[in-house]
Amino acid sequence: MSVELHGYKFSVYAWMAGFALREKRVGYAWREVDPFADDVPADYLAIHPFGRVPTLVHGDVVVYETSAITRYVDEAFEGPALQPVLPRDRARANQIISVIDSYGYWPLVRQVFSHGVMAERMDRASDQSEYQQGLAAAPRVLKALENLAEDGDFLVGDHLTLADIHLAPIIGYFTSDAEGLALFNQQHRLRDWWQAISVRPAFIETWPELPTPPK
Repeated sequence: MSVELHGYKFSVYAWMAGFALREKRVGYAWREVDPFADDVPADYLAIHPFGRVPTLVHGDVVVYETSAITRYVDEAFEGPALQPVLPRDRARANQIISVIDSYGYWPLVRQVFSHGVMAERMDRASDQSEYQQGLAAAPRVLKALENLAEDGDFLVGDHLTLADIHLAPIIGYFTSDAEGLALFNQQHRLRDWWQAISVRPAFIETWPELPTPPK
């Protein structure tokens, strides 16, 4: 069955889904959807009623919401397991994903990255109040993740899990801002983890190509 990933080229969540697919060595067709457009296509709204991204289509199976997509990818396809076996480890991985979604995405991506990096690259005005709010909230999020992370190359256990796949794109965007990078580097476990995860081929291959800043 064919696999399609519908996503926005700059979406950090679409990046997570693509990262998971690459780690499972699943080929897929990319379908670009701009969720910020005034006229999101009707055929896309038919598979995602809220018009957000990403959405995975695998034959007649349609899955939206990123954590559901990545778990489906792990369980529906052959390849290295991306979820821990032990209940304690699986709970920790799911806890990290929940922290990212509930407390990390907004300040790290929508505030710091969007207003500190992306606004300039898209040649639009940034909101410095939003940017500063994101920087103020970031240390609490990073410290919580630092406390949940284990020592070594992976957040949970001795191999890659969905926790790593969900956090890496968030950190990729956050640390592209100089102030974000400085805050991140204060977390020693996360810093060591980042050195290992950021060179994985599947991560690099799915890294979005951001616009060049205007001169």
